[in-house]
Amino acid sequence: MPDEKPKEKRSFLDNLKEVMYGMAAHDMSRYAVRTRASMEHLFILITMGDLIGVPILPPYYSLRLLPYVVPNIATWKRRMLREKDISDAMF
Repeated sequence: MPDEKPKEKRSFLDNLKEVMYGMAAHDMSRYAVRTRASMEHLFILITMGDLIGVPILPPYYSLRLLPYVVPNIATWKRRMLREKDISDAMF
């Protein structure tokens, strides 16, 4: 029985910490992740825009950055060519 009380106390403190995090920082962290994703997609659009027909930078710079961008190209193309709706802005 003595082992059960600290476990209950620890779980209560963990739950309290999670609630406080949810109240204080969860929205900010989601906003930061969303902002980072949009900045990454904008960067890929500027450098690799010729893949979807938007020539912005000369191909020389795009080719130099290509090894760093390759893992993100498939998801970026899907996001850029997706049909947009007013409800997309809400979520």
